[in-house]
Amino acid sequence: MPTPYRVLAFDLDGTLLVGEHLPPANRDALRAARDAGYRIIIATARWKEAALAIAGEAGVNDPVIACSGAQVHDPALGTDIFDERLPGDFARALYALCNEERCIATVTVGERVWIKLDGEPDPALMTDPMRWTPRLELNGMDLPRIAAVQGSGAGARIKTELQERFSDRVNIFDSIGPSGKVILTITAKGATKGAALQAACAHLGVPPSAAVAFGDAENDLALFAAAGAAVAMGQASAEVRAAATFVSTPHDQGGVAHAIEILLERGRLP
Repeated sequence: MPTPYRVLAFDLDGTLLVGEHLPPANRDALRAARDAGYRIIIATARWKEAALAIAGEAGVNDPVIACSGAQVHDPALGTDIFDERLPGDFARALYALCNEERCIATVTVGERVWIKLDGEPDPALMTDPMRWTPRLELNGMDLPRIAAVQGSGAGARIKTELQERFSDRVNIFDSIGPSGKVILTITAKGATKGAALQAACAHLGVPPSAAVAFGDAENDLALFAAAGAAVAMGQASAEVRAAATFVSTPHDQGGVAHAIEILLERGRLP
């Protein structure tokens, strides 16, 4: 029987990437899936430009899900097809807290990614669209799509002072960054990878049930729930593995390539 799947959606950190790199085996697997007729969607907490760079390396030009589901961008049209922003009162409270704490806070606002650090970083490390700022400021209607905060003090305060207060309007997830450290990933309530996958599939004229989601972290659970099937990386938490259709090998042991090989060979997952 022909495969019921037509779309493959991939998280980056801890799934498709190892550190900052796309392993050749994963790159080749994505190209093989593309050549077999699958639409390939990158679904990441990183900003749009980072998602597009990996898509380009893999040789695909389908919509990308960025900012943990707050943005869906179609590179073929050069436009966003989904765009959700954090509430202004929450952003104001978050900025004040981060300005008081020693932390690394990254916020994506419009076409800029502002990085709040206590000391100015090496300019060579601040590639476009990143900009350094010593303080976060809410500027008019420029509301952020996503905030990512790394730092034990700031993280603890966000969870105790802001999470319950804004729980009806904001998502706050633990995610794993390229360094392996826990980063708080924060988006508006309507901004999830699952909602973004639904928007991307509708844009492609494909039902979400025809998608296979690949991920490893808490913010991938909504992606799993929206898709017809899900692949968890072997190093994922018990909760993420339990939500998956298939658990592959760990991401640094070819987890993505292994699952795609099975899918292309059998037309389904075990």
